[in-house]
Amino acid sequence: MTKITFIGAGSLGFTHELVRDILTFPLLQDATISLMDIHEGRLEWAKRGVEKLIEANQSPAKVEATLDRAEALKGADVVLTTILAGSTEVWRHDIEIPKKYGVDINVGDTRGPSGIFRFLRTINPMLDIVRDMEKYCPNALLLNYTNPMAMLCASLQRQTFIPVTGLCHSVQGTAMMLAEWIGAPFNEIDYVCAGINHQAWYLEYKWKGVDAYPLIHKAVTERPEIYNAEQVRNEMYLAIGKYVTESSGHNSEYNPWFRKRPDLIEKYCTHGTNWNPGEYAYILKEYQHNEATWQDQVKERLDQPLTAEDLERGHEYAAYIINALKGGEMFKFNGNVRNTNLITNLPQGACVEVPVVVDKAGIHPIHVGALPPECALLTQLSSGIEELAIEGSIAGDPVAIYRAIAHDPLTSAVLSLAEIRQMTNELFAQHKDYLPQFKHHKV
Repeated sequence: MTKITFIGAGSLGFTHELVRDILTFPLLQDATISLMDIHEGRLEWAKRGVEKLIEANQSPAKVEATLDRAEALKGADVVLTTILAGSTEVWRHDIEIPKKYGVDINVGDTRGPSGIFRFLRTINPMLDIVRDMEKYCPNALLLNYTNPMAMLCASLQRQTFIPVTGLCHSVQGTAMMLAEWIGAPFNEIDYVCAGINHQAWYLEYKWKGVDAYPLIHKAVTERPEIYNAEQVRNEMYLAIGKYVTESSGHNSEYNPWFRKRPDLIEKYCTHGTNWNPGEYAYILKEYQHNEATWQDQVKERLDQPLTAEDLERGHEYAAYIINALKGGEMFKFNGNVRNTNLITNLPQGACVEVPVVVDKAGIHPIHVGALPPECALLTQLSSGIEELAIEGSIAGDPVAIYRAIAHDPLTSAVLSLAEIRQMTNELFAQHKDYLPQFKHHKV
């Protein structure tokens, strides 16, 4: 019997999807699903949703729900984290303070000033989780879905013996999008993708073993509906020659090219961009809406009968990984792991996103080598900034945080060093109660 623990199980839709996938594997049919969250109401709804899935599958699986993290972790084989440190009333300042200074942010959960301060707050509860894992399930694997992925995973990977792998759906999601663009069945596509989370590159993308980049180029340059769907990423592809993993809304804030002036935001970031419009604070607004309406959404979901289609396995990696660890079919995915010379021109020890094979013996990252220089330049800068922020958090050094933000491509394209210092101090002042690792909260 496998025990799978969800920390942050109140992330209702995500918990539902992952449990649905778990129950599709025969080896996991009798799993114990342990749900933990700090919000009692959301936890209860999550439990009811899982019970409905188990009943629909006629599965011998069991579900338990608790507010006690230690209880949830005892004897776990795999732990999944999907937490948010603080409500949107906390997170909103990551977005709104930079906006005062002219740094217009779309998502703000991965890098830049918003991502860095989200990391500084989130690493504390994440460290509490792994300390409890060291006590209550020392042989478990941590699968992290919480952002900012690379900074959290890299920080944990150097501070605990618990194996940590970060999972993100942008790699397979973009690979499917590109397959659709060129009219290829996805099961006929092979690719090699590597870099860092949200900034990994399809170094190879093949259809039936043949390079499909010429078909991608033709689609981007000759079909306006495809170009307009992903203006930012398509412009990056046309300049750099390789396609990047994360959506245009996110990527517009990871570089200096698209969000430094209102006219550029209007031209490249406001229209299209598939699911994620590039408008200011888009994801924050979505979270605020969900906080206000989640009960109605959950009631509607629980009232509707589940169809066979509702029970079909999705494309998130977690269930496939757990199945392979328990002796099922070997599985290959893109995971966030420590750089042990896997990508030779990114910082050693940093968190990189590379192909990984998982089987009963564990997680096996695959050596990639050097990124092409045209991809490496931007990725090296982002990874180096993340490394500086991590070291600043570990050392409790606010100056290191200022220096990391000062090198952020979008921030440095908009602000002077003096303005960045002032903005950083304001962010520290706003969040000081959530940052116990810093003795001083001023640069």
